[in-house]
Amino acid sequence: MTASTTINKGDSPNGDSSASSILHQKVLGSRRFSNYWWATIVTLGATGFLLAGISSYLKVNLLLVTDATQLIFVPQGLVMGLYGSAGLLLALYLWLMILWDVGGGYNDFNQETGSIKIFRWGFPGKNRRIEIDSRTQDVQSVKIDIKEGLNPRRALYLRIKGRRDIPLTRVGQPLSLTELETKGAELARFLRVPLEGL
Repeated sequence: MTASTTINKGDSPNGDSSASSILHQKVLGSRRFSNYWWATIVTLGATGFLLAGISSYLKVNLLLVTDATQLIFVPQGLVMGLYGSAGLLLALYLWLMILWDVGGGYNDFNQETGSIKIFRWGFPGKNRRIEIDSRTQDVQSVKIDIKEGLNPRRALYLRIKGRRDIPLTRVGQPLSLTELETKGAELARFLRVPLEGL
């Protein structure tokens, strides 16, 4: 989800009329409801599988809903333990993605200073903070990219001189066509550049 906030002249938080025109868009990263949902489901399922494998080995019931002590350890208990371990590794990955908020960030467009700042969180390491700075006069257009089908893609890009197209929308869940067109038109109007791809 991308939320926009515009501060125009005279509308600054401290009330002075010398404020600049700023468009600030928050970009939702990995902290989406669907990621929380799947991380929880995978964690619960994998824990159940792992406990079933351990129960079949120790012959002590560790589960509340069924008696896993009747499973033969080789091969059923062993396989369930391996599935549980693999599931917990997947759940750990999902929870770390949520914790690090990979893909989250913001887009800042400031007309007074003529600057554009696009910021995203990445994976830990030297490229954890992804920042792209540019000038508003280098913007050629705002581009809407729509691809329908089995794997739909609906994204908004900023086309800047001498650079590749810079994605402005979230990754994963495509925006609705109405929301995409509205955001594209709002940004193109704010930057006073053409809107491409419609």
